[in-house]
Amino acid sequence: MTKLLIVILALLLIPIFALMTFIPYWTRKTESFGVSIPEDVFDHPTIKTMRKSYAQIMTIVGIVLLFIYFFVALLFTTDEVMFSIFYSGIIFVYLIISFIIYLRFHKQMKQLKAEQQWTQDKSQQLIIHTKFHDKPLTISHWFYGIPILLSFGMILISIIFYDRFPAEIPLQFDLTGEVTRSAPKSYSTVLGLPITQLVLSFTFLFVNIVIAKAKQQVSASQPDESMQRNIIFRRRWSIFLFITAILITLLFITIQVNIFTPLDQMVMMIMSLVVTFGVIIGAIILSITTGQGGSRISLPSEENPQVIDRDDDQYWKLGQFYFNKDDPTVFLEKRFGIGWTVNWARPAAWLFLIGIIILAVGLPLLLSYK
Repeated sequence: MTKLLIVILALLLIPIFALMTFIPYWTRKTESFGVSIPEDVFDHPTIKTMRKSYAQIMTIVGIVLLFIYFFVALLFTTDEVMFSIFYSGIIFVYLIISFIIYLRFHKQMKQLKAEQQWTQDKSQQLIIHTKFHDKPLTISHWFYGIPILLSFGMILISIIFYDRFPAEIPLQFDLTGEVTRSAPKSYSTVLGLPITQLVLSFTFLFVNIVIAKAKQQVSASQPDESMQRNIIFRRRWSIFLFITAILITLLFITIQVNIFTPLDQMVMMIMSLVVTFGVIIGAIILSITTGQGGSRISLPSEENPQVIDRDDDQYWKLGQFYFNKDDPTVFLEKRFGIGWTVNWARPAAWLFLIGIIILAVGLPLLLSYK
């Protein structure tokens, strides 16, 4: 491993850690550590202290893991495969630790809610705008025809120029453009990258559909303003998703062309870094400026503090896993974090999970078949 690559990968860890560290500040004001609360108590002194403590603990965890990363990477890791396992392990350990820390604050939040009895003497309501999904919540799904057609085009070009591909096809690269794994030339290895590119394009299209169809979540105390924030939230993430799809498609095309028509390696490295850091930094900026459900978007509002959202904590296991047999919704917003999750009480959610597993395991096996 080169020291440059070690530093680059460390720089990739920092925004990932930052995203996890400041989640409590980006969630809806009607939720705190996976527990539903009245919007007017989001800035309660105890809750503010909890958010600050969570961020401090997560920052310390991130710094310690970065120290361990540099210590091991610089002194002991020389094998590419072992380094990849170690790097993935750092991220996995961080996610496990962050979940354990979250559970601690989730428990404290539940206790605080029970002690303060914030929901007492307040009307709990579930607001639904019947025409919410009639509005353009995302960019048109047809836009994804662009990366899909580009992917099909790359598959066709790869077949036409099959004879120009080298005897050994690169299967894995590092961020500097160096080949770390290769395989003998065959149609499966030559078409592996553009087929993966095509699958990713359809995946982005599917996520865009999820954003459009996901369950609406409108604040009972600020119904109109909350709806507008949620619309902006979905549109922004839909646009970001499309830009990401285009960038990744262009990156994959460049990598594929580089296999049979070698390009400047410096250009390849810069393009890989720009796309990688661009997507991560873009996600952070969007999270900061938009928040979950548009909670950080400033709009003129009139709040009714006597009305709160219906308390549905009983359906959120550990504050993160939604399980409600009476809710026909499959996709809905996360309680803790930015984005969407599924209703695990619906069979379609499990079919969705099984499909992801089959795709993740089956596609590499299919493309490695000679």
